[in-house]
Amino acid sequence: MKKITEYLLVVLTMLSVGGCKKDFLEKKPSSSILSPTSIQELNALLENTNIMNKTAALPQISADEYKIVSEQNYLALPSVTERNAYIWAKDIYEGEVNADWNKLYAQIFYCNNVLKTLNDLQLDLLSDGKKTKGWALFDRAYTYFDLMRNFSSGFQKSTADVVLGVPLRLGPNVDETLQRSSLKETLEQIILDVDEAVGLLEAKVPENNRNRPSKAAAYALKARIGIYIRDYDMAERSADSSLKYHDKIVDYNSISRTSSTPFSYNTAEIIYHSSQIVNYSSLTSYDNLPAIEVNPILIQEYAANDLRKSIFYLVNSQGRYNVKRGYAGGGFYAFTGLACDEIYLIKAECLARRGEKDLSLQFLDRLLINRYLKGSYTSSTASSAENALDMILKERWKELVWRGIRWSDLKRLNMESRNIMLSRQIGQATYTLPANDLRYVFPIPDNEIAMSGIIQNNR
Repeated sequence: MKKITEYLLVVLTMLSVGGCKKDFLEKKPSSSILSPTSIQELNALLENTNIMNKTAALPQISADEYKIVSEQNYLALPSVTERNAYIWAKDIYEGEVNADWNKLYAQIFYCNNVLKTLNDLQLDLLSDGKKTKGWALFDRAYTYFDLMRNFSSGFQKSTADVVLGVPLRLGPNVDETLQRSSLKETLEQIILDVDEAVGLLEAKVPENNRNRPSKAAAYALKARIGIYIRDYDMAERSADSSLKYHDKIVDYNSISRTSSTPFSYNTAEIIYHSSQIVNYSSLTSYDNLPAIEVNPILIQEYAANDLRKSIFYLVNSQGRYNVKRGYAGGGFYAFTGLACDEIYLIKAECLARRGEKDLSLQFLDRLLINRYLKGSYTSSTASSAENALDMILKERWKELVWRGIRWSDLKRLNMESRNIMLSRQIGQATYTLPANDLRYVFPIPDNEIAMSGIIQNNR
């Protein structure tokens, strides 16, 4: 197992090096050197959370959940990528290697090696092998969806066959050069992997190993995908299916309001655990740095008896709000996984969108009654289904804060003509990001363009 891991680390290092020249590429080892021979070894690869269970950080940097408090703090950021992503610059990287792209494709490399080995050795015919195959398929789908929503345009069914998605690497050959698939092809592969994983994974969430997927997680992922592509029928069906397997909402009256780590890694609501990559930590980690603060507009949305204000945030020495650690226990990097609160909000949103005002609010109330001081919550009311939808979308912002979700929400909602414009102030300069701007799609890293010649995103 040690030899396998060492080999993978060598290959992953090569995959992450920018500005590779042809002679360097020719020296890459063949992936045929990799030869795990047991399900236990393959599971160990997927269990490696230093590589696996990671999502991109650029969406967190670019969204409107926080702001940098001064020009001095902005200029002190340690990387060009962080500074440029914060102000939505056209060229984010300026030659820097981008971790979002490289580290996610490293996860896909792991998944593909596991899937090929299972097939070659016919281990996928065994009961335990089927579970491992489902795990790898789920992880590949989870990772490709994160790449798709960050490096491709928002989904429109009418144009998905001509809009560019991402390269679909489905085998472990690191020497193979692939061009970008269409957005339609990318989505179809993701759904194909999820659907196959559903039939192979165990039903229940593994309570002490939430980095491992389950049927509940696969359906939750499909619900998240459905909301993003605005297929609300698929989103609702998948949400219902996920909740059949795992339906647990934590009463926040039982959670400490003073602890800086109010939640455990195994908090009951968690369906599947992932976290943001460890890069760009000045703007994305749970460190309560005085350089940034949670968006004051967001803070104002919490009612006086809303426990989330004291459980999610603390007031720093400068009197500004910083985010506490979320569903990550003592971890420093933000939880971006799947949890029942998100699935409740998906279900409520879908109900409102098909005109079921009262049912949508009942589902919302089932969540919110557990977020308010006991005895203080009053049932939600709305004059129309559209008004109920507005309430639910606001709750998504308040509930799913710091999970890497807000950016993709902005993309999809602006495609529905909500016209949400973002603005940043750095010294005397004002930066804006209009609704549906091309900069909602992150650029492909420079080193990837140089190596593969794939088409760059137009920004």
